[in-house]
Amino acid sequence: MQATETYNDKVVRQFTIATVIWGIVGMAVGLLIAAQLAWPALNFDVPWLTYSRLRPLHTNAVIFAFGGSGLFATAYYVVQRTCHARLFCDRLAAFTFWGWQVVIVAAAITLPMGLTQGKEYAELIWPIDILIALVWVAYAIVFFGTIVKRRVKHIYVANWFFGGFILAVAVLHIVNSIAIPVSWTESYPVYSGAVDAMVQWWYGHNAVGFFLTAGFLGIMYYYVPKQAQRPIYSYRLSVVHFWALISVYMWAGPHHLHYTALPDWAQSLGMVFSLVLLAPSWGGMINGIMTLSGAWHKLRTDPILKFLIVSLSFYGMSTFEGPMMSIKTVNALSHYTDWTIGHVHAGALGWVAFITIGAIYSMLPKLFGAERMHSIKAIDLHFWIATIGIVLYIAAMWIAGVMQGLMWRATNVDGTLTYTFIESVRQTYPYYVTRFLGGAMFLVGMLIMAWNVWKTVTPAREMPLVRIPAPAHA
Repeated sequence: MQATETYNDKVVRQFTIATVIWGIVGMAVGLLIAAQLAWPALNFDVPWLTYSRLRPLHTNAVIFAFGGSGLFATAYYVVQRTCHARLFCDRLAAFTFWGWQVVIVAAAITLPMGLTQGKEYAELIWPIDILIALVWVAYAIVFFGTIVKRRVKHIYVANWFFGGFILAVAVLHIVNSIAIPVSWTESYPVYSGAVDAMVQWWYGHNAVGFFLTAGFLGIMYYYVPKQAQRPIYSYRLSVVHFWALISVYMWAGPHHLHYTALPDWAQSLGMVFSLVLLAPSWGGMINGIMTLSGAWHKLRTDPILKFLIVSLSFYGMSTFEGPMMSIKTVNALSHYTDWTIGHVHAGALGWVAFITIGAIYSMLPKLFGAERMHSIKAIDLHFWIATIGIVLYIAAMWIAGVMQGLMWRATNVDGTLTYTFIESVRQTYPYYVTRFLGGAMFLVGMLIMAWNVWKTVTPAREMPLVRIPAPAHA
């Protein structure tokens, strides 16, 4: 008699729908603050709507609410199907969903109120930090517990990336968030001065490196071969990519602190490790794109593949631009300018959002028992609107950033500044309007996606539980 198991897709469905909802919310807030930079009166003199309070809300919403929910959904989906095993502990998996939603709602309440620790990507006050740690430990137990109970010997490479990202983020969050509470809303960090800055950017850059890179590479290594219906181009390269990435990425954070009180040797070390990162990053990009070898024709008819492959192109572009911007002479021009904003959003919109959107389009019909998404044409429309929006956004910020850097460093013969700061702000205005238009197009694309998801989910009856036959020797 054969034993059977069933996948736990309920939590996957919950996180998938949450990803779409929080994506719209986070990007709408981003569009509002982009509009405020062009038309400052749009804060309506309301403290909760000022740029300084909405900006951390936007970053937390798109990184942790949208991106985080997408990572939970895909990791749970992939680990079950590659391990042929149900998620470890259904109740703990349910806790990760509801706990993460509580974290997001708590952030949406506290940040507009001005309750913050003032650390980039780590603004949330200490009680929320503790809840994040609890949810994340539960996430690790569910994920690695499923790996342990797997019914196949091999651990697929996507799970290596998911596992690496889960462990690294746990360490980063806990170490950077150590603080001494003095009230329910206030605390003091245990670090001070340059040490606090170093720990913060060790966390901040690796939030990018592990949360926004390693985790989403786990998505890439499963969904690109699956959607292309071809094996990954080079499995050996994927293993080299994993070990090289996690070995090097951890030490690149000091490049955020060029020309600061951080010791010069630490700044230079961060720059060197950033340049070394170019090799594993591009190795992963090439591995993903070359998976389509012999199947390039599918890009003409499969808009989901367009999202996945173009996301890899943006990944390659961002991981070339980042190391270049870490070079001290380049950084002297780019730092504190909108060039950095362009770089961040090339990665956030082009890489993170596109790979997540492609994965959702790929797995959502299977999760809800539909044959395919309601409208393939709507997916194609979403792709083109979003792509044009990204190009408008990042091109505007690149041009504005280089212009700002050149204006700020320009001097007259007598050594005085050629331009006042307000002159650079005035010259940047058209690019802020262009950035707003690009962001608006991207948000419209997300609304099209939400409509397509709704039309797919509503008529689809819940998919029958998938039964997994036990191995023959069982």
